[in-house]
Parts: sequence; structure tokens; C-alpha cells
Amino acid sequence: MRRVFAVRSLAAGLAALLMGSLTACSAGPGGAAYAAGAAATTATVPGHGGAATSEAGDSLVGGGSSPAATPTSTASPDIMVTGGPQGVKAKAGILADAATGQVLWSLGSGVERPMASITKVMTAYLVISAGDLDRNITIPGGVLNYVAKYGASSDSLKPGEVLTVRELLYGLLLESGADAAYTLADAYGPGITAFVAKMNAAATQLGMLHTHFTSPDGLPYPTETSTYSTPADLLVLGEVAMKSALFRSIVDQRFYSLPKGDGHAAHWWGNSNDLIGSYQGAIGIKTGYTDVALHCLLFEAVRGGRELIGVVLGSPATGPASGAQDAARILNWGFALKPTP
Repeated sequence: MRRVFAVRSLAAGLAALLMGSLTACSAGPGGAAYAAGAAATTATVPGHGGAATSEAGDSLVGGGSSPAATPTSTASPDIMVTGGPQGVKAKAGILADAATGQVLWSLGSGVERPMASITKVMTAYLVISAGDLDRNITIPGGVLNYVAKYGASSDSLKPGEVLTVRELLYGLLLESGADAAYTLADAYGPGITAFVAKMNAAATQLGMLHTHFTSPDGLPYPTETSTYSTPADLLVLGEVAMKSALFRSIVDQRFYSLPKGDGHAAHWWGNSNDLIGSYQGAIGIKTGYTDVALHCLLFEAVRGGRELIGVVLGSPATGPASGAQDAARILNWGFALKPTP
């Protein structure tokens, strides 16, 4: 499917927006007006850019029913937006057509909120961009205390085990292991502090001006809200991460089984994204949860030739699938929209 934006154009669009301009930027129809956080728009966002790229060395570039959609752009949209998704309980969210970048719906899309383990998408993106994915990494001694201190999700990695970067990425993105995040950040920083600095530099390069990282995993360090983003910014992160063939191949898997091998025990990691295997056409992307962030989900699905990408933040803590339930409501509405005559 076609993609009408290069990600590089986002920074210019956001800069214009912050100066009070809601006009289309020169790169294409609609600019990046979605970042204003309007209730709903028909603006555009950067797309994947066609087929997924190679898996190594991908470069960095430099509450209640939702309100009805109210178009705010004069660009010619490919999808006719009418009404809005009903029954969405998330505190914020956004949905866009991944092929054209047209934003179909948003709620608090520019409001900064904790995003929990969606943070790990940036960690995976930086690691894949750096390459050397078959490198062996020894699990450091600090992982057990790190996981225990925060009561974090874990891949059950043990200090001294040796896994490849590629194997650790499965544990990071499916089971959402904080031990995998800790291990990868420590290796690719080198050190956690250096890696987090790289995360923030990448966010700036991508034009994610309302995003800040303090950990490689979204754990509440040093406070519950120290790592934060917006639905609009996370849409950008999801778009660029899904350009990686390896990333895409991981996040749509229901599980990953790693047999016992030389230097490591057997591991089995299930996908925490309840859309995978239950929602027709779901292909990713990443879940998150903390007591303050509540349930968060960066998601993407393909159905009937249409590819939609979106985010929900702050879905209620009524059950582990509440984020997926909100996402399904939004996707069902989006897939039911008709093309513009």
C-alpha cells in the first residue's frame, strides 16, 4: 500500500503546529496537525513507506463514549469520517490509516500520559537499528533485583544465561520482559543511562516532542509519570518501528518457543497483546500496564485491503484485555468507514 509521507517531514510539521499553524505542511496533505490533540481530525501522519525494511541497521531519521469525528483539515481524505467509535473507555487515543496517514479519530491525542511498556517499542527500535542481532549477550547479575524491585513482567531470564539479541527481542516484545529490556539496554548503551539518553535523542529526531524516557521498559522510575508520551507521538513511533521486517515479524506472533541450548534454559514467551489471534487482521504492536498508566496498547490491523494503526492509553483496570477491547471497538468503527466518493 502507498505511503504519502517520509517520516523526516514530521519534525517540520510539528514545528509549524507549535507555532500555531494548522495548515498543511509542504510534504503532503494535512501535515502533522494530529499532534494538536483535537478530538478528531482528517489530518495525515507519516506512513511506513511501503515494504518493510531490512532487519539490521535500520537508520534513525532526522473515558466514556468517544466524541463524533469533526474534520479539521481541508485535505482530500481517502476515507469518509462519520461519527466516532462508541464505548471506548480509554482516557486518550488515536486511529489513523497507515497507508495514507489520514487521522480518523482522536481523543486527547496531544496530552502527555504514562505509556508503561509501550516504551519497549523504542528500545527494540534502537536495538534493531544498531544491528548485530546475532550477537551473544550474557544476562547480567542485576536483572533479578531489578525485576523484583518493581514487580515487573519477566522473561524468567537467569544471570549468566547467554542469548542472542534476536532471541531477547522476542522476550522483550511478546512477554514484555523487563529483564530483556534491562539486558539489551545495558549492552547497547553501553549501560542503562547511556541507552536512555539514546532513547530521548531518538524521540527528538523523530519529532516526538511530547515524549520523555527514564527507563528502557516504562517502569515507574523514578515516579509513575516520569516516562510519558502522547497518542500522537506513539503513533509516529509505531509507524517507524513497523518499517523493520524483524520487528513486524515478532509482534504478530502468538508465542515464541526457545528450546534449551548451549548457555541457556528453554523459554516460552506468549504475546501479551490480546488482539493477536483473536481479532481478525491484527498484526501488532505492544501492550503496557502500570497502576497509574492503566492498560495501554499500540495496535495495528489489516482488513479488506485497509491497514489501520492506533493507540489507546488509560483503559480501565477491569481486566488484562481492557486495552484490546477498546482497540477492537475503535478498529471495528474504522474498518466500517467508507472510502470518499
